Amino acid sequence: MQQRLGYISLLVRDYDEAIAYYTSVLGFRLVEDTPLAPGKRWVLVAPPGPGAAAVGACLLLARAKNDAELAAVGRQAGGRVFLFLHTDDFARDHAAFLRRGVEFLEEPRNENYGTVAVFRDLYGNKWDLLQLRPPPAGSRAGS
Repeated sequence: MQQRLGYISLLVRDYDEAIAYYTSVLGFRLVEDTPLAPGKRWVLVAPPGPGAAAVGACLLLARAKNDAELAAVGRQAGGRVFLFLHTDDFARDHAAFLRRGVEFLEEPRNENYGTVAVFRDLYGNKWDLLQLRPPPAGSRAGS
């Protein structure tokens, strides 16, 4: 059996505003933007990197359509870190995000699992920017 997560739905106020932020500020790729019905689109963005969309690592930008959904924009995880952006070069991405105005909520810190700092996106969702440390020699992932 093989399974994987397909997409993660992220509530946004406006499609174009969200596309601009995720592509210009975070450097994501616009994978798809397909009109479905008046006022509704299928919009996928993914971080840069080979095959990100092929492994299901896309955000589905879902425009909030009522008051309850609008109230949840930026709070989908109840104030906790919601999304984890892995990087192969923490210092490079941290510096680039700072130059583009990303709000970090803490200074970078070194943990036993890697280098990490929490930031907020356009809507207030908390993210970890994370460079994982390689596992110790001889260890097995998932065991």
